[in-house]
Amino acid sequence: MAKLTKAKAKAEHHLLSAEILEHNKRYHQDDAPVISDAEYDALFQRLVDLEAGFPDLKTLTGPTARVGAALAAGFSTVRHAVPMLSLQNAFTPGDVEQFLTLVRRELSRELNLAADADIAVVAEPKIDGLSCSLRYENGALVMAATRGDGETGENVTANVRTIANVPQKLKGKGWPAVLEVRGEVYLPRSAFAALNVAQKAAGKPVYANPRNAAAGSLRQLDATITATRGLRFFGYAWGEMSDSFGATISERRAKLASWGFSLSGPSRLCHGKDELLAYWEFIGQQRAGLDFDVDGVVYKVDRLDWQEALGFVSRSPRWARAHKFPAEQAETVLERIDIQVGRTGALTPVAKLKPVTVGGVVVSNATLHNEDQIKALDARPGDRVVIQRAGDVIPQVVRVIPATPRAESFDFPKTCPVCKSPAAREAGEVVWRCTGGLECEAQAVERLRHFVARDAFDIEGLGEKQIQFFFDKTWVKGPADLFDLKRHADELRKTEGFGEVSVTKLLASIEKSRTQTSLARFILALGVRHVGEATARLVAEHYRDVATWRGAMEKIAEGDLEAAAELDAIDSVGDAVVLAMAEFFKAKHNVHALNELLKRVEIPAAAPRKSTEGSPVAGKTVVFTGALAMKRDEAEAQARELGAKVAGSVSKKTDYLVAGADAGSKLAKANELGVKVLTEDEWRVLVGG
Repeated sequence: MAKLTKAKAKAEHHLLSAEILEHNKRYHQDDAPVISDAEYDALFQRLVDLEAGFPDLKTLTGPTARVGAALAAGFSTVRHAVPMLSLQNAFTPGDVEQFLTLVRRELSRELNLAADADIAVVAEPKIDGLSCSLRYENGALVMAATRGDGETGENVTANVRTIANVPQKLKGKGWPAVLEVRGEVYLPRSAFAALNVAQKAAGKPVYANPRNAAAGSLRQLDATITATRGLRFFGYAWGEMSDSFGATISERRAKLASWGFSLSGPSRLCHGKDELLAYWEFIGQQRAGLDFDVDGVVYKVDRLDWQEALGFVSRSPRWARAHKFPAEQAETVLERIDIQVGRTGALTPVAKLKPVTVGGVVVSNATLHNEDQIKALDARPGDRVVIQRAGDVIPQVVRVIPATPRAESFDFPKTCPVCKSPAAREAGEVVWRCTGGLECEAQAVERLRHFVARDAFDIEGLGEKQIQFFFDKTWVKGPADLFDLKRHADELRKTEGFGEVSVTKLLASIEKSRTQTSLARFILALGVRHVGEATARLVAEHYRDVATWRGAMEKIAEGDLEAAAELDAIDSVGDAVVLAMAEFFKAKHNVHALNELLKRVEIPAAAPRKSTEGSPVAGKTVVFTGALAMKRDEAEAQARELGAKVAGSVSKKTDYLVAGADAGSKLAKANELGVKVLTEDEWRVLVGG
């Protein structure tokens, strides 16, 4: 960290934050993580370290200040009376010792705790499921909510009522009139195996792991489906309550059990580091035989008054830690290396393995990440390999044990195995990508989703499910085919899931986009690498109409240096975009797809540029934030028409911040830097309405 400059730290922090937020969304909202827990923990720890070294990088809305992710659509929301927070992680015995040291230091400072005082800590398994809060009033279940972002969750009451071991009415007596019991909804491994058999038999996608299956099952909009999944609930914590019950976690766990809750266990009351580590070892040895997934153990200070004195820091309590298990490993034979083409064109090498059981799961595939990783491992067919399964996602090869004799070194393919187009690896990157673009079937569905997105052709009614359906029917193989869908209207109206109203709306949206898509949206929709929304807009503003733009790009593809220099000279457009445009137009299949598309759509030329002479914001940098009465994209377009530069973040170069309601961190940053802050009305006055 000492060798890292502030500028480099800021750049890394920005990229890392965006990556972590995307993984949060995939894990908490989509129930479809793409990296292991261990890989996520490493990314998050790096972010924590960056913020420790450069404290001004930390924001109130960044990943280290958040829990979970934004809520998915489909459920009403519930505001948690007491926030549902997450836990800090421990990975080594040293981390556990540090936790105990911090606890003792804080209790000494707050309560004058004696240096030799015993600190009892409850240890329990860390269940790998979906956090949920159950609210009881006068002993009856009235509300159930997911954790969501920690402050607001999804109302899943109807679904939770179908879980067999969730008490609808509390047993015994002595419970508070208002009681929120918190814990984990999980899917037993036995139920998970049966569910995937049923999914496969029905021709539906199988779930990657019990946690994903539990989350997907709990979030079914039809509670009768949830009821068939075999979900279970472990209670281990509490939120809002009208009266206290018990002075320690141990006492409260006993009360919860007497009221009818299943508890996560076996738990143990420990004294000191050695007993905590012994418990961690014990659960680690038992985990393969448990009927539920655990990814570590949780340590909590037992006395509740001591917990109150210790308090919280950022997104987690000081009085608890999650001690994670290391990734599970096994040894097997690498039979061959296959190349898979992802939806973004990335060529990913996959190790095909002699099946081996790792952590209770039979594994026959493992990722090799990229060409450089294969070379670093020197992995070859016939070698024995050590594989690691972390977080129940696709395992990875971590070490190679060379065979004798050995096969030839693996030669990474330079063409796409799906469409046979050349593969390219850009300078500074580790990934080879198919250049097939619009014609590569491996990328087709993802590219079509991008094509119809709101910022591109903006065709309503075309989500991933619909696009996949049309693709499988061979009705839509490329963007141009979307504009011929009306040929299949009659058959589509008779198809389950569609109907007269939805089909009419879809065809109307397609027809509207045919003539009302701007050049900027058209360029963005093509999915040229490195060309995002801002770049597409700048390019469109420069060339103004589709014929001029296309002619210039074709010249660049032919090697015209003057045309390349003209594109490169546009503000914020660099060599990467020039090269990407050249590669796109060099590919005959892309040109063919473009020709077919332009036969079906009419892209209006941009209006003549207005003079910005006399504009009060010409040359100024403006940032919009918060909830505005005008649409954000319209406000930004207006500012650009008046000659202003629109930025996404506040810096010393910002001239104006236009702040609506709930402006948040950008407003705080503007005030800190002395940037002029305008209300929406003040902005309208400034620019003349």
